[in-house]
Amino acid sequence: MEVENNQEKSWGGARPGAGRKPGSLNSKTRAIAEKCADMGATPLEVMVQAYLKLVEEGRLEDAAKIAKDAAPYMHPRLSNVELGSDPDQPLNIGIGWIK
Repeated sequence: MEVENNQEKSWGGARPGAGRKPGSLNSKTRAIAEKCADMGATPLEVMVQAYLKLVEEGRLEDAAKIAKDAAPYMHPRLSNVELGSDPDQPLNIGIGWIK
C-alpha cells in the first residue's frame, strides 16, 4: 500500500487538520442566520430594542432579565488564568509605597 500525505498505514481515526473547524457554521445554521437577516432584525437586535424600551419606561427589573439573556452574545465570558512560573526564573512581586 502506498502512503500519501505522510499518513501512516491505517484506516480512519483522527488526523491533524481533519474535520470541521470549531465555530464553523453548517448549512442549516447558515440558512437560519440568513433568513433572520433577510427579515430585517436578528434575535439579538430584537432583544436589545426591547431592553432599551424597558429602560426608557423605567422597568429596570424586566430590562435586567433581557440584559442577562443578551450578555453572552455581546460580552465574552471571563476565563481562569493560571499563573505559572519556571522554577529557574521565579516570579518576583514587589510591594511598596509611592510618595
